[in-house]
Amino acid sequence: MGVLFGSWYFLLMAVVGESISVALKSAITAALGEAGVTEVPAEVHLDRTARLEHGDWYSNVALSSAKAAGKQPRALAESMAELIMANPPRHVRGVEVAGPGFLNFRLDDGWLHDVLATAVSQGTDNFAKFDIGKGEKAQIEFVSANPTGPLHVGNGWLCSYGDTLARLMERCGWSIWREYYVNDTGGQIRKLGESLLARVAGQEVPEEGYQGDYVADLARSYPGASALTSGALEDWRPGDPVREAEIVVAGRWAAERILGNIRFSLERLGIHFDEWFSQASVEEGGAVAETIAELRSKGLVYEQDGATWLSTSELGDTRDRVLVKSSGDATYLAGDIAYHRNKLVVREFDRVIDVWGADHHGQVASLTVAMKALGVDPSRLEFQLGQMVSLAEGRMSKRAGNFISLDSLLDDIGTDAFRLLSLSKSINESTVLDLELVRKKSMDNPVYYVQYAHARIASIVRVAAERGVERIALANVDLSLLTHERELELIRCISELEEVLREACERREPFKITNWVRKLADRFHGFYHDCYVMGDGISEELTQARLTITEGARVGLAIGLYLLGVDAPEAM
Repeated sequence: MGVLFGSWYFLLMAVVGESISVALKSAITAALGEAGVTEVPAEVHLDRTARLEHGDWYSNVALSSAKAAGKQPRALAESMAELIMANPPRHVRGVEVAGPGFLNFRLDDGWLHDVLATAVSQGTDNFAKFDIGKGEKAQIEFVSANPTGPLHVGNGWLCSYGDTLARLMERCGWSIWREYYVNDTGGQIRKLGESLLARVAGQEVPEEGYQGDYVADLARSYPGASALTSGALEDWRPGDPVREAEIVVAGRWAAERILGNIRFSLERLGIHFDEWFSQASVEEGGAVAETIAELRSKGLVYEQDGATWLSTSELGDTRDRVLVKSSGDATYLAGDIAYHRNKLVVREFDRVIDVWGADHHGQVASLTVAMKALGVDPSRLEFQLGQMVSLAEGRMSKRAGNFISLDSLLDDIGTDAFRLLSLSKSINESTVLDLELVRKKSMDNPVYYVQYAHARIASIVRVAAERGVERIALANVDLSLLTHERELELIRCISELEEVLREACERREPFKITNWVRKLADRFHGFYHDCYVMGDGISEELTQARLTITEGARVGLAIGLYLLGVDAPEAM
């Protein structure tokens, strides 16, 4: 290519490097038409080959279109290959037919140089950024752990997932509202109050109460403690209005303090909510009664055995569900329906995504059909259910008091390690943590491995500055000098970010970003080891090209680590 000068080259690189896949799909579509295929698929399948010896990209379009064309797949593929090579897109060196009719595209290295130029020119603000959401308002409710105890490790997994999903969707064009639903009323708060008062009075915590040491800590600072002496609760009987009132007051007092600790834990993880929505405001503000009345007006509510029921079985649920118990208390489902009516009807979010633990699986069908009954399109409501997280210490339970608190694990391994680990696999899979590996400050530690790549990039920049070497304008850099296997592997990985990010967002799978970040770190460490950026035998032109590829890697890592909520350190 040679060294080119002038702004025209910069503009050319930005345009042609925008998407090689777009150019290939256009060529495939045109070839289908020229080959006599009248039913051209709306979306042409195109993907990267698993092995480079088979080319760079491949398409199965000839197999999927052969029947409509009245031709054998391989014959159609051969015809298309000839047509494409008669006027090949930029960078296409050859099109081969493989197997029953796959089209394999071989490209020159220039397409990778184009991608690098695009990544560097667009930078962290604009590279791998989309408008898929087109400004759609999406509310993501996540964590929402009951304020009956500190957050545990499993809660933390959902913290990381919900926050990174929000960051992904924002980068892809959605307007995101983060929300925590605070369960500040009902049976759990009552049990917390009973547990607290028992501790204050020096009695055993009720069997179904909360046993953790944190309850004892709260008891020592409870303002009503001085009025309660040992044995003072023994004379209280179930239904005693004084006792019941004190239980509610104590439960809400404790919940407020616990919620403060939860806020602090989330701050440590860099997580901020736009709203902390009170369940009490739903249940005590008339929203539940309004929702039940609306469902009743649609003929879907009936009375039986003293309780109020919703005819969810008529709408596709496995059975009917209770909305109001015979005691007169609204069920959790009734409050949940009212809350989601508030989200989708009152506040008019275009999309609502609930990030829940697997124990909420049974609520999905009931809530979905209830929203449908209220006239809400079910496609506007999504559920992401996280599976169990365990440590060598075993299963965790707030009520039993044997859980591992999120704060204690953050103290142990650090925020960055926690976030990267919690986003290393799908939340649909259960997880067992290997904490010993995370504690190691070595390249065997996946967190250290990724962050060390960014620190190495920063060290290259510092050394260049110390030697008086400045990265010149991209338009004047000869990227064609980047031909080493390590260089091309690194750029190829950078080129995958757009696809990975888009897929991670659309499939709601943040772990794909983690996998890509780890791969990019691996490719950069290989480049760092084999391709000196400066020094004896390295020309000024090659130094500039390698400074540019280093900047491209920095852009990719910075984007990926931001989405994961992990720090990008300058030194380690």
